[in-house]
Amino acid sequence: SPVVRMSAVYALGRNPCPRAVDILLQILQNDNNAYVRRATAWSLGNYSNELVLKPLVQALHKDVAAVRLWASSSLAEIASNSEESSNYAANELLLSLKIDVEPGVRSNCIWSLGRLYPHVNQTLKDEMVEEIITVLMNDIESSVRYEARIALEQIDNPSLQERFRNLIDEGHLI
Repeated sequence: SPVVRMSAVYALGRNPCPRAVDILLQILQNDNNAYVRRATAWSLGNYSNELVLKPLVQALHKDVAAVRLWASSSLAEIASNSEESSNYAANELLLSLKIDVEPGVRSNCIWSLGRLYPHVNQTLKDEMVEEIITVLMNDIESSVRYEARIALEQIDNPSLQERFRNLIDEGHLI
């Protein structure tokens, strides 16, 4: 039953077992129940195995909103282990931030980008900041704009903080 599968998946997320990665990936890609896939996307965030990156990215782009939301958060958890993984995940999160129709997914993409920011190369940091500022200025959903503001406030970059203050002083932000 879906409830039993979901409970087992959550247990594997709370108590990661390296032998469970292949099983969890099969569940993420093949289970017909979105709640089970959502639980699996969350659980995979507790695994540092590089094998989970691409399946989580695939879920981020192609699954239902609840799964996409957890896939974005899990990518931030596992990708921060290396600059290469962080860059890969950040690029995919930026893409989802630009195209996803669900505000909750966009908000989680911003949160995840903020978590990955210290681990990516400078070019990607600059791109992330520009996109988050664009979201802050233009997203139709106030909760997404709020998440963008929080993310920008938490980035430790003096020139960004000055730019952020200028946007406030010029009346572009409240």
